[in-house]
Amino acid sequence: MLHTDTLAEAPRQPQADTGPDDGFLPEEFRHFADDPESITARAARRFGVPATSFINWRWQMRHQVGNAEQALARLALSASEEDGFKLLADAFVSGVTPYYLALMDQDPSKSCPVRLQGLPRREELNVRVGVKDPLDEVPHSPVKEVVQVYPDRVAFCVAQLCPVYCRYCFRKRRDEEDGLHFNRRIVDRGIAYIASNPAIRDVLITGGDPFIASDEAIDNLLSRIRAIPHVEIIRFGTRTPVTLPYRVTARLAKILAKYHPVWLNTHFNCAEEITPEAAQAVANLVDHGIPVGNQSVLLRGVNDTTERHIKLLRELLKIRVRPYYLFHPHLIEGTEHLRVPVDAGLRLMKSLRGNITGLGIPTYIVDTPSGKVPMMPNHVLGTDGEDLLLEDVRGQIWREKSALNP
Repeated sequence: MLHTDTLAEAPRQPQADTGPDDGFLPEEFRHFADDPESITARAARRFGVPATSFINWRWQMRHQVGNAEQALARLALSASEEDGFKLLADAFVSGVTPYYLALMDQDPSKSCPVRLQGLPRREELNVRVGVKDPLDEVPHSPVKEVVQVYPDRVAFCVAQLCPVYCRYCFRKRRDEEDGLHFNRRIVDRGIAYIASNPAIRDVLITGGDPFIASDEAIDNLLSRIRAIPHVEIIRFGTRTPVTLPYRVTARLAKILAKYHPVWLNTHFNCAEEITPEAAQAVANLVDHGIPVGNQSVLLRGVNDTTERHIKLLRELLKIRVRPYYLFHPHLIEGTEHLRVPVDAGLRLMKSLRGNITGLGIPTYIVDTPSGKVPMMPNHVLGTDGEDLLLEDVRGQIWREKSALNP
């Protein structure tokens, strides 16, 4: 049986809690507490707590900023943001870790990509199009919280809580249901389903954020999944390296490494999120043999220009994160102000080729209820006899001779 920790049935805005690792302070993050100029130390002073408390991930969760009053105590808000907190309280929960709040530009008149992702805005009320479940995950769930689109893999949504409730989240619908976080009955049914279906080779553990649980709960979950003979790969989807890096400790990485092969995808959307603290979280993972990929969402004002996107990709490679997917934004209610046209996404992808190593170029994806569809610029101009005519990355025409009949 899965041993749920005290966050298991917590409300969406967690209150004070304790757990087996509540007092654990990771040594690898202590130097940030000791450096008075680090983001950690400066943010701790801003919140009026010792830096050693600030690097405790459970302290971060207990002190999520979830309403306008809490936000205004630490950060000036624009009129749109203040209205967003008040008018959207019943639409989608707000919550931002003190760490992630510290990454936001303190001037609300400036366009800050971190604020755009983390703070509610009045514009979310402008809904012309948008649905609650754009990927039809509910119809694709043979048992609750197990989503199966492909025959050989499932997404196992074990978690409900998140360090930050991203405003573009495509699982906002789960916000209406309480009691989903590491729920014993849901986890048991999910594992039983996976064990009963020998076609399933790949299990993606997601949520919510599956790292918002004790080390012991994660260890127990992994041991149960790894005990299923036909499961070959275990993956995690988590944004904690971005929004709560102190959670991604070397101790947690050692637990994950016991169950190799384990892969992890995270979710950096802009270079401003790649801090020394985030780099340490990633290092804890990759130094224990856990490959880290990145799945960004293309968002207006966040990463929709060539300059901003290349900066993000270069910074990812520097911390050993492989750009994997760039998602076209899902058709979620309240996200129209963040959406980018597909043709703009294709132009962006075209601008990357030749200006950054191919290792740093993600696949541009439109996610549909029947699976992911790659979208790439078309460099094929046509044919001439047996030759293939291409447009190269500099816009020149290239003739690949005898390509059609070698």
